[in-house]
Amino acid sequence: MTKNVNRRQFIWFGSAALGTSLMLKACSSNQTTPTAKTTTTAGGGTSGFKIAIALPGIITDKAWNQSGYEGVTLAKQKLNAEIAYVEKVAQADQTEVLTDFARKGYNLIFAHGGQFDAAIEQIAPQFPQTFFVGVNGNLKAENIASLRIDHLQASYLCGIIGASMTKSNKLAYIAGEKFPATEGELRGFELGAKSVKPNIQVTSTFTGDWNDVAKAKEATLAIISSGADVIYQWLDNASAVVLQTASEKGVYAFGNTNDQLDIAPKAVLTSAVKRLNLAIAYLADLAQKKQLKGQIYTIGLERADILFLGKFGQTVPEAVQEQVLNVKDDILEKRIIFTDCQEAGKDTRCVKKVAE
Repeated sequence: MTKNVNRRQFIWFGSAALGTSLMLKACSSNQTTPTAKTTTTAGGGTSGFKIAIALPGIITDKAWNQSGYEGVTLAKQKLNAEIAYVEKVAQADQTEVLTDFARKGYNLIFAHGGQFDAAIEQIAPQFPQTFFVGVNGNLKAENIASLRIDHLQASYLCGIIGASMTKSNKLAYIAGEKFPATEGELRGFELGAKSVKPNIQVTSTFTGDWNDVAKAKEATLAIISSGADVIYQWLDNASAVVLQTASEKGVYAFGNTNDQLDIAPKAVLTSAVKRLNLAIAYLADLAQKKQLKGQIYTIGLERADILFLGKFGQTVPEAVQEQVLNVKDDILEKRIIFTDCQEAGKDTRCVKKVAE
């Protein structure tokens, strides 16, 4: 049974009795909401622990949003929890979605993207018994944590590969929005590239939309027209078109979040794989045990199951592969570290090599 009601679409999961859930259809003037559907599973959770996630995109994007959805699904399996999600949450609807989850008694609420920080900061003080986690966030408080992947570490490695493969000495970074996580990833890509070629050019483009395929393709074509022949992308549903366009135009690109080599095997050099599903399930486990703290949890290459490079494309020489894997070991052994610094009057991170 599918039931549409006036404002928002919710999909509820129980983890142990057959159940039918109520869905509220999202309403937005500039956004299409997916068709509502009812999901039933065997049983209704016996742990009494309830987890929800708000997602900016769709759960089938094979990238950021799918990884978030898979995270709460994994937590459901491991913790016997009840879970719920809302996808395609527009900026204007963030506070309403988080409030609805909190009022319905969800113990742990993930907001899947740094763009939710302002909404979390507004809503969390009103629900002190609910724990809010901003994925890629920048907040910490009594009932607020942030979960970050150290994007800079992986993008540093990709920058080394990109600088080794470019013929034009022009690299480009494209993402949906500019906020600390994307700025950190861009910084790592630039630092890695300049460790190989100090005078290499790295430009950035932010489309303003993680899922708009037309905008992503237009931006990619503009980047290629400017002379860049290696593109590092971080998009959601629009990521595939960047990789496919790069392949069509004979330039290189990097996958992100998932191993995306198969999307465009002639173009993809490797992927910055981020197993957010494992990271989310890890924090959910801490929350159920009441061990989750109001802090920023940052996960880097030291968790090889969560952050790692994907398969290398056939065009990447073995010498380059070996070089970048050696650098990864240097990072793990702290022979290369990334420190807070200022550059051009701006807070950022710099690379420091430590003598043995």
